[in-house]
Amino acid sequence: MGIFETQVKKFPPKELVPHMGWNNLQNLKGDLFNGVSESDNVYFVHSYYAEVCENTTAICDYILPFSAAMQKNNFYATQFHPEKSADVGTIILKNFLEIKSDIIKS
Repeated sequence: MGIFETQVKKFPPKELVPHMGWNNLQNLKGDLFNGVSESDNVYFVHSYYAEVCENTTAICDYILPFSAAMQKNNFYATQFHPEKSADVGTIILKNFLEIKSDIIKS
C-alpha cells in the first residue's frame, strides 16, 4: 500500500512456517500498547513479515526480528491478531478505539 517504507518478505524455511501461535512483543512504543507489557503474548498466523523500520512500534522475534506493529501518522498496523489475543488483544483494541476517538475529536 506504500504507507510504510519497509520490505515485506516471506520467512526463510528454517523453522515451522507459517508462524502460528503465541509470542511476546518487544520494544513497545506508542499509545496502542498502553497497559501491555513485554511479557504479554499475542497470537500470530503468518508466513510473511515486515522488516523492522523507523515506524516499528513493536518487534517480535520468530526466526528473525520483524515488525509486529507499525504506526505512521494515523495509520496503525499489527502483524498479530488482536481479536484472537485474549485479554491483551482486548486492551489493544480498546486503545485503538480511544486513539481513533481522539483523532475524530481533534
